[in-house]
Amino acid sequence: VQLQASGGGLAQAGGSLTLSCTASGCTFSDHALGWFRQAPGKEREFVAAIRWGGGDTYYADSVKGRFTISRDNAKNTVYLQMNSLKPEDTAVYYCAAGLADTLVVVTSYDSWGQGTLVTVSS
Repeated sequence: VQLQASGGGLAQAGGSLTLSCTASGCTFSDHALGWFRQAPGKEREFVAAIRWGGGDTYYADSVKGRFTISRDNAKNTVYLQMNSLKPEDTAVYYCAAGLADTLVVVTSYDSWGQGTLVTVSS
C-alpha cells in the first residue's frame, strides 16, 4: 500500500485547511484509513479515521466538531477537512492504512504516508 499525503500549509487561528491522502496498491474495502499528527517533542497521536467499506468515522476528542474525515471511492482518496484551527493543531500530519479493528492507536496501521506539515499561527 502506498499513501501520498498533501495539503498542509500555514493557516491562521480560526482558519481552515484540507488534507488529502491518495492510496494505491490494493483493494481498500477492508481497510481503515486514519490521520495522525505529531507535534515537536510529542508522541504521534490519533486524529481521525474512516472505515473504507462502511464509512464509519472516528475522531479524537480534541478535534471532534472541528475536523471532518471523508473519502472518495473513485479517487481512492481520504480527506481531512480542518476548520476552526487552533495553534495547538500545529503538527506534522500523517495518513495511514490498516486492517485492525482498533483505529485509534499507531500500532493498528501498517502503511504510512509521508507527513505534511500544518502550521497554525495565533
